[in-house]
Amino acid sequence: MKQSVNIILSGGGTGGHIYPAVSIANELKGKYPEANFLFVGAKDRMEMEKVPQAGYDIKGLWISGIQRSLSLKNLAFPFKLISSLWNAYKIIKKFKPTIVIGTGGFASGPTLYVASVKGVKTVIQEQNSYPGITNKLLSKKANKICVAYDGLERFFPSEKIIKTGNPVRQDLLTIGGKREEAQAYFNLNANKKTLVIIGGSLGARSVNNLIEKHINWLVSNNVQVIWQTGKLYYEEFKKYDDLEGVQTFAFLNRMDLTYAAADILISRAGASSISELCIVGKPVIFIPSPNVTEDHQTKNALAVVTKNAALLLKESELNMFQTMFKELINDENLQQKLSENIKKLALPSATKDIVKEIEKLMIS
Repeated sequence: MKQSVNIILSGGGTGGHIYPAVSIANELKGKYPEANFLFVGAKDRMEMEKVPQAGYDIKGLWISGIQRSLSLKNLAFPFKLISSLWNAYKIIKKFKPTIVIGTGGFASGPTLYVASVKGVKTVIQEQNSYPGITNKLLSKKANKICVAYDGLERFFPSEKIIKTGNPVRQDLLTIGGKREEAQAYFNLNANKKTLVIIGGSLGARSVNNLIEKHINWLVSNNVQVIWQTGKLYYEEFKKYDDLEGVQTFAFLNRMDLTYAAADILISRAGASSISELCIVGKPVIFIPSPNVTEDHQTKNALAVVTKNAALLLKESELNMFQTMFKELINDENLQQKLSENIKKLALPSATKDIVKEIEKLMIS
């Protein structure tokens, strides 16, 4: 009797952890249509909604991160960790995974730890240039670690590292032919430039405040705006839909059409966003979040900016926005140069390369 292929993927908290996991699952499903897939996420986080929308089952663990500041919430962490380890053990015992893949986020810690203790092969997919403490700890027992940046030997055992790039949604590879569809989808004026703002799946307060401050100026300069505020801020900023050419969204589900519609993008500098934007190949202004471990978003952005492939606007320099944006939107040569250079950094086969490494472990 042929043994079934059972695959667990664990990652969540933000879209930057969820979508790589879904991309990997989709690629594996194409190769192993009879395989059984199960996602493990954190209860009350966005993966509990987004993963079922992608067509996969998910189990939730009662887990969250430790607050960096002194907080009463930290008192619950030991109980959450014990609960999550126990529930991860029960999930793995019942599902009997062939392999477990972690893409980051709170739930991947207990899930991959229990899997490795039970002798199940594990793969870490690290998106960032600076890994979090969970993946550093998990790397000691992981079989392989797929990374997107050079120099991670500082954090992980070098013999386990494979540079693959970050998984991206495969529909982004074909946005070149979707311009007209995108303009119809968003009801855009083809004679105006379109600015797309992506502050991350949860939103970014400083980016939203910046756009609010300059929204009338943008409209007066004949720019139409697709503005993803994030679900935390949507109620506050949706009133700007009343302005001509401005559309606000808590979340953008059709990212292929969003990117196809864009002439210029403003984005945070999360690793998954950067990987997508390299494939999209449009002019980008990065506004990195300064509130992340080791300021890794700035480091991520600089890896692109130093190759003349994007512009960088630090939160401490937001007063320079109008000057930078005006220069970019009025300079077709600069737009073209940024587009060409960022495309050179793309690793479009990342998902396939990660799955090849997973397959090697599954058959070994």
